Amino acid sequence: METNETEKLQKLQKLTAQYFTTLQPTNEANSYTAQVKVVNYLELGCLITDLLKLCIHALDNDMHNFSKKDKSASINVSLILEKVLHLFPMDEMEFLGFVGEVVNE
Repeated sequence: METNETEKLQKLQKLTAQYFTTLQPTNEANSYTAQVKVVNYLELGCLITDLLKLCIHALDNDMHNFSKKDKSASINVSLILEKVLHLFPMDEMEFLGFVGEVVNE
C-alpha cells in the first residue's frame, strides 16, 4: 500500500514541475510573480489606464453616460479581457485534471 502512495506522490511531483508555470517564486517568502505579456509600453499604458477607468466608473456607477461625455475616455474592454484571458492559468487547470486522475487511481 505504501508503495502505491509513494508512486502517486512521485507522479504528482512530476506533474507539478511540468504544469505549475504561471506563478514564479520570488526572493521573498510566500511571494510569486505572474507575467502579463504586452507588445510595448503603449499597450501596457492603455491596459493600466483602461483598468483604472473601468474601476473608477464602476465605483461611480455612471458607466452608461461615460462614453457619451468624452470619447477619449472610452475603455478598451477587449484589451482588458484579452489580458485577463492570458492570465488564466490553463497549465494549472490541466494539472488539476491529472491530479484528479492520479488520486482516483
